[in-house]
Amino acid sequence: MADNVDLVAKKIESMKVRGARDIAIAAVEALRGVVEGGGRMPELTAAGERLKASRPSAISLPNAVDYTLYLAEGNKVLKGDDFRVKTLRDINDYLRSLNESIKKIADIGAGIIKDGDVILTHCNSDTAISILKKAWDEGKKIRVVCTEARPRHQGYLTARQLADHGIPTTLVIDSAVHWAIKALSVDKVIVGADTICANGDVVNKVGTAGIALCAHESDVDFFVAAESLKFSPQSLMGKMVKIEERDTKEVTELPGVAVRNPGFDVTESQYIDAIITEEGLMPPQAAYHLLKEKYGWELKKP
Repeated sequence: MADNVDLVAKKIESMKVRGARDIAIAAVEALRGVVEGGGRMPELTAAGERLKASRPSAISLPNAVDYTLYLAEGNKVLKGDDFRVKTLRDINDYLRSLNESIKKIADIGAGIIKDGDVILTHCNSDTAISILKKAWDEGKKIRVVCTEARPRHQGYLTARQLADHGIPTTLVIDSAVHWAIKALSVDKVIVGADTICANGDVVNKVGTAGIALCAHESDVDFFVAAESLKFSPQSLMGKMVKIEERDTKEVTELPGVAVRNPGFDVTESQYIDAIITEEGLMPPQAAYHLLKEKYGWELKKP
């Protein structure tokens, strides 16, 4: 059990498993494996801590782990095999809801896209991609502009997925975003999120904040597509999100030159027109109310 949890954690650390939603699902499935192997709260708690340490900037990870532990905690009085059976049922229901949320977001997000829109997206977001594919499948003749998302070039994955779906797609280097918005007549920006704070600020792949500024300056609507899983209950208590800095070798190795490689940046709520969640389309200022509604269980924990 411990070996499998450690393997999943290492895959998350190395970005073999990436994307906030995929990270969360992988972690929950790893915890399900602990329960299937006969583990109870001590083993689950230890496994949860190992998993949460693997990616500090993706709030979906601790949210998913903590909720899974919360479900198990509610069953701890059950004896023998009853704990395993009931906890597995609860975890499977939770995994089902995680998988269904992206379809709901796609349906809602496609509704804001008009026929002929040019949409810019950044990095590799399952939620943003699902919206774009849904709009295309509804018959809307959209075009998409993708950034490279250096230094790991996750934007190549997005471009390939969209092109394979038949959507006309253009790839641009990150530093060409301002040019692209003007020259390619971008109508909307849709990005994903790693973390959404109580004040509506969004933590996402580095470069997102700059894109939001360019969109604001160009009077282009900027949307964030994210499951409620990515809202941070810890931010209600004033806890700041740690911005992960990744291995500088991902960028370059120049003798005598200091290199910084932040994985994320913070886009302030004033530059976000709306957040698309499975609960509906909301202004970023509504993040506080969604957090209170969805994470009441977290706030009541000792």
